[in-house]
Formats: sequence, structure tokens, C-alpha cells
Amino acid sequence: MMDPRYPKLARLLVEYSTALRRGDRVLLDLIEVPDEFGVALIRAVRAAGAVPVVEVRRTRITRELLRDTDARHAALLRDLELHRMKKMQAYIALRGAYNANEGADVPADRLALFNRTLRPVLDRRINHTRWVVLRWPTPSMAQAAGMSTEAFEDFFFRVCTLDYRKMARAMTPLVRRMRRADRVRITGPDTDLSFSIKGIGAVPCCGRRNLPDGEVFTCPTLRSATGVIQFNTPSLYAGTRFEHVRLELREGRIVKATGNPEQRLHQILDTDPGARYIGEFSLGLNPHIREPMCDTLFDEKIAGSLHFTPGQAYAECGNGNRSAVHWDLVLIQRPEYGGGEVWFDDELIRRDGRFVPADLQGLNPERLR
Repeated sequence: MMDPRYPKLARLLVEYSTALRRGDRVLLDLIEVPDEFGVALIRAVRAAGAVPVVEVRRTRITRELLRDTDARHAALLRDLELHRMKKMQAYIALRGAYNANEGADVPADRLALFNRTLRPVLDRRINHTRWVVLRWPTPSMAQAAGMSTEAFEDFFFRVCTLDYRKMARAMTPLVRRMRRADRVRITGPDTDLSFSIKGIGAVPCCGRRNLPDGEVFTCPTLRSATGVIQFNTPSLYAGTRFEHVRLELREGRIVKATGNPEQRLHQILDTDPGARYIGEFSLGLNPHIREPMCDTLFDEKIAGSLHFTPGQAYAECGNGNRSAVHWDLVLIQRPEYGGGEVWFDDELIRRDGRFVPADLQGLNPERLR
């Protein structure tokens, strides 16, 4: 018997997140996802009159492909996947992994080569399809969250199917403020960072691109970020877990970086010239996500958090920075994590993780639940 939560989530992805219409072609990219949910998703796609195209992947197989990839192999996959992506109007990806560190021993140079070569596929998907990406709950994710498997599954479906239309309405004042702001300042323990977002714009994320969702993002102008930021959550990127990452920036460029493991940190920041510039700044506000679990799709939405992103900027709201890297590093500013403040043009916007101006208080957790 199918879990009744599966059709509910599938309908949200099809009817709200990607808003599929009759005749749309949608790529369903399923990584370590139960067949039962794949069936529920295909049924929801067909109920909307759209056409499902399915890719089923396994993380151990992907690891083996990447370990000995070369330029010819990566270019062949790029050409094939780009051809397919150009035929899609929408993209839905569910990414599970029984071992979140499956790619930890993929050589850094091979991974960087592969990511650089396949970048046009990602760009096509981001800029030319209606897309949504989410993780699938696994025992390893429950372990990372410090929860039982059953409790984590309940949490997952709760945060992925909350009232995102209500969240979208509450985000409107913050989007307006970001779009007219110039200077941003972030302060906190070992953090004092300033940059401009003038003319960049802002994008609300309320269940249409990621699930779970709950952020509003913009981007620093390319050479404006100056100061230091100390992140206080672990980050899993390119198969490696990082902790205590600290960045110093001058005229937009990361001039000093420390963290553990430091050698791997610098390998990522040296992937290409754009990896040392910033591609995103965002405020996280999902009321149900409170603690980090070393999973970016969850951690970047933590209530009272922000993330600051070395690497690629989004075309729709960016500074033109280009890179194979897009690494969302998260700083939680609630009091139990040391607190902190966010200012727009000398006005206090958020203190210790809570929005201060009256028009933004609808984004505080008790109002969004």
C-alpha cells in the first residue's frame, strides 16, 4: 500500500512547484528514491497532462563514473544530457543517498573537470526550465539530524508540504526592501562584512525551486564585499565535510580562507577564478528547520540563518560571476549560535535571527508555522 504522503508531495511538485501544463515535457531525475514515489510522481505528471521522462541514478555508480572520468567522457555526457535538457520544459529532481560521503574519494581534479564540462547542462536547466530539487529522506540523513528514521521522515514531509503560498505572501516586503537596498552589513562573532546589492534585485524562494524552501536571495555586486565572515555550521560539499570555515574578502575576492580540511577547502576555491568571488547572499526563514544537518538543501533554509556563496551567480539575480562552484555556506544568527545582525542601508533588518521592522515580522517563525 502506497504511503499517503507520497501522492500529496507529488501533487505539490507537479501542480505548484513546476506548475506543469498539458503537453509539457518534464525530466524526473531520481537518485536513490523508492520506486513507489517514482510511480506516484509519474501518475501526478500524467494527471496534469504532461509527459514524464525518467532518469534513475545510483550514487555508487555515479562515484565510479567520476573516479576515472576524463575530458572525452565528460564532453560526451555533456552533449547527451544537454540535448535532452533542451527538450524539457520542466525538471524535478529527488536526491537520496544512503552514504552522503559516497564521493569523498573522487579525485579533486576529476571532479573539477567534470563539473566545469557539465556546467552548460546545469545552466540550461536553471535558466530555461521550471525546476525543483529536493532531497529524499534516508537513515543517514536522520542520523545527521540526530533523529530516528521515523521522526525524520515525519519532519521531512511536514517541512516539504507546508503552506508555501502563505510564505510567498509574507516574503513580499523583504523582496521589496532587498530590491531597493544598496549597502548590506552583517555582524556577529568574528564577523563584520559589508557589500552592495544595488541594482541586483531579489528572488523569493517559496517552494518553486527547492523543497524544503524558505529563503530570499540576492547577490553582492562583484567587487564590493569586504570584511570577514565566520560560518558556524558544517557543510558537505563535493563529498567532503567542512567545519569552521572562515573567509576574508577584499574588493569582492576571497583573499584568505581557513577551515577543516583546509587543503580541500583551497582546492575548491581554486577550481577557477570565479570560485573566489561571491555568487549569492540569502536570508533563511523556514520555521520548521532549526538545526543544521550538513545538508545544504535543508541548512540554507534554517530559521534565523543566512548563507553566503562562493562561486557561480544566478543569471536572473546575479553579478555576472561564472564558476563551476556554487557553495552555500551557512551562518546561523539565533542567540544560541552566538547571535548577529543584518543591516540594510543603516536600518536594522534582523537581530539574533528575528526580523525587526513591522512589515517583516510576518517572516518570524511563529507567524509562518
